[in-house]
Amino acid sequence: MRQLLASAVAAALLHISPTVILVKRPEAVQQLLPGADRFLARELHLSAHDAHRLHEVVDWSPEDGVLTFFVGKDGGKDVGTLEFVRVDTPHGPLEVAVGFTPERTVRGVIVTKATVESKPWVLAALQAGLTEHYRGLKLADAPGGAAAIKKRVADLPAYMAQEVDKGVARALVAYRDFYR
Repeated sequence: MRQLLASAVAAALLHISPTVILVKRPEAVQQLLPGADRFLARELHLSAHDAHRLHEVVDWSPEDGVLTFFVGKDGGKDVGTLEFVRVDTPHGPLEVAVGFTPERTVRGVIVTKATVESKPWVLAALQAGLTEHYRGLKLADAPGGAAAIKKRVADLPAYMAQEVDKGVARALVAYRDFYR
């Protein structure tokens, strides 16, 4: 009983909240790579120099120094690319899926994971139209979804929208600088 109580206190102090799936990864892949009849995972192992550069530019280091892009194909034709990016927030992790067109612009963004605590805030930001503001972004653009919805949502959904912007920014830089 004492260990259970100690674990509960530790979880409260560490602000741990379980992760929930908002959209399953296969569904996100199908939505962001429409028309694809097959999918390829392309892993790019970053050198220490490249990983450091990515960290300096967008304050992010992918897990194990590996960027994974999912490429959608229709026959032999490329229909787009998708990347899942994790953003660690004080309220727990978010996972953002960013889909790119063959012309290297953002096709769409889907928040696939949040935490039990942050889910209502993320959903409020999404309902305010957050992801609509990412469509068509070019690789050198800065995401502005959070600024676009700030006046329509409360403080915590606005904060989570900023965290989604971070995920989109990370995907833009990773795709621009490393995907060839």
